[in-house]
Amino acid sequence: FSNNMALPKTIDELTSQDIAFCRELLENPATWHSIPLLNHTPLHKLNDQALVRFRGMVQDMMDPEIYLEQYEIQSADGSRRLQQGKYRDCLRLSKEEHVDYNAQNNVHGERRTLFVVSLPGQNDWAKRHEKECGSAVASIQTAESSVGGGIKRPHDEQQDMEVDSINVPGQKRQCQESLATLNDAKKPTVVLGAEYLVNSPLPDRPSMACMIKVYEDFDKYTLNSFMDFVGFLSVDPSLDAATLDVEAMQDVECLSELQAQNPSPFLIPRLHAFGVKSLPHANPLLDRSLQQPSAAEVQAETVHKDLRMLLKLCLFDDDLAAEYLLSHLISSVYSRSEMQSVGKFSLNLCNLPKSIHPKNYTRSLYEVLELLLPASHYLPMSLDIMNTAAFAPKKDYDTNKLVSGMLQLAPHTHLVLDETCMQQGKLEANGVQAIQHLAHLVNNQQLKCDFQYYQIDYNVDIPVLILSEGRSMLPSDFVLPINADAKAVELSEESMKAALHYLQPQRLQQFRSYLTSARTSEFSVNEELTEMIQQYFVDMRKANVKSNADDLHGLLVLSRLLGICRGKLALDKETWHLATEYESKRRQRLQALPKSGARLRD
Repeated sequence: FSNNMALPKTIDELTSQDIAFCRELLENPATWHSIPLLNHTPLHKLNDQALVRFRGMVQDMMDPEIYLEQYEIQSADGSRRLQQGKYRDCLRLSKEEHVDYNAQNNVHGERRTLFVVSLPGQNDWAKRHEKECGSAVASIQTAESSVGGGIKRPHDEQQDMEVDSINVPGQKRQCQESLATLNDAKKPTVVLGAEYLVNSPLPDRPSMACMIKVYEDFDKYTLNSFMDFVGFLSVDPSLDAATLDVEAMQDVECLSELQAQNPSPFLIPRLHAFGVKSLPHANPLLDRSLQQPSAAEVQAETVHKDLRMLLKLCLFDDDLAAEYLLSHLISSVYSRSEMQSVGKFSLNLCNLPKSIHPKNYTRSLYEVLELLLPASHYLPMSLDIMNTAAFAPKKDYDTNKLVSGMLQLAPHTHLVLDETCMQQGKLEANGVQAIQHLAHLVNNQQLKCDFQYYQIDYNVDIPVLILSEGRSMLPSDFVLPINADAKAVELSEESMKAALHYLQPQRLQQFRSYLTSARTSEFSVNEELTEMIQQYFVDMRKANVKSNADDLHGLLVLSRLLGICRGKLALDKETWHLATEYESKRRQRLQALPKSGARLRD
């Protein structure tokens, strides 16, 4: 392709031979950026089959779909022509044409549908920056576009559309009836509400949903992954099953499944993808596909010092707590084995001062954290929420849909659990299961999905911070009692106000970029330090027979994060000794902490 050649604007301009060239063009971040981002572009500004982009988390993966990749059409005069069906939902026929389903030239293909939701828990600043720096789109609606969001073709392109009949193993035959009866529906019936169809993991922070159709490399898509898709928008009104004629169906029981699999395209648009990126993080400030404003270069050492000072101000002048919280904020699971998720750093900050109002303090602390993190969620562990909320995804076989839970979050979405909201009362069955799901998440960085007849564990990477007055009943990798300065406790409200005032736009941008860059940094352990670490473990076992491999693993994770915080690429003796010093201080605090009740391990 020449330098002045642009990407095709609709599927009609694209042939199968162009796909490789289009993907090559998309390797340029500027080209990727030029495509309208569906997350922040109203549908009425886009035409059906327009080239668009959508980014989000894979919430559900639907059954395989067999479709006509190429099909032969016969006209009334007997003439025949071939029509491409790839990247389309509907067969393209004029009024006097029909498909010859027995033609030898017909080619069947397989595609998969991913149910993708915009990033759950994405904080307001990240949404705002993504929208401001995303590709601005002028309205390209045609003059005959319908008012109120409907999209029509120009009169000379209008055609009668017939929806592909999908042959999915296990699907009831009655549910395979053509949706062409939609236009002739006599009794509009709505069974499923918009909230159920959109299926946001966090109901109080609703997401946008999009059904992404992919055509290759099916094995690379995993549940909960964060991805960016480029493809052709499909919002043909005939895709909507909400107004299906119930009387025309032989089995009304499958109506809910039909509606769940074929929602209104104006509520949940479709996108036929040919360009896909797996996103390593959710920070729009470091996204090369967005047009970033210029910013002055600042030394990482300076940013680290300022950020640690901010966290210390928010933690009653406790320098050790600030170091552990900063390590937690840049932590990530960087390796997995059958027994362990290496790199996780769940942190329990406990022993909150009794003279303050814990609920007010924890909420104020979270307000600071959500200004720093691109995605996070605050979960007050009140009795009502624990007993009633859905925590883990659960399969609904009536609609063949994976109903989301609030723990179904994208990688690196920070989860803040507030145990100070707990009150006396009884945990019902749902509450007990919720605690078990949380414990399993903390211990294994895995989320259990309930398929009713069995459960499947899916790997996640969700840093968990637990705030509690006493030691948490949940497990954690590091329990740190806060050692509050008396004067800092008296001035805690003023300190929080000062912290928010300190976070001016330029400084916020530095902190946000620093945290993401640190989390994605490479770090290694020099071979010459291996012998020293082994000897330290031997000495630790001699001093305390209860010490085990988990203690050594915790030290290695902490030393790695302390080194990354300070801009180092490899572990050195200074950082290792700093980690052992911090761990010694933390254990001393734990010994002085009154023992609470039993804690869950899983």
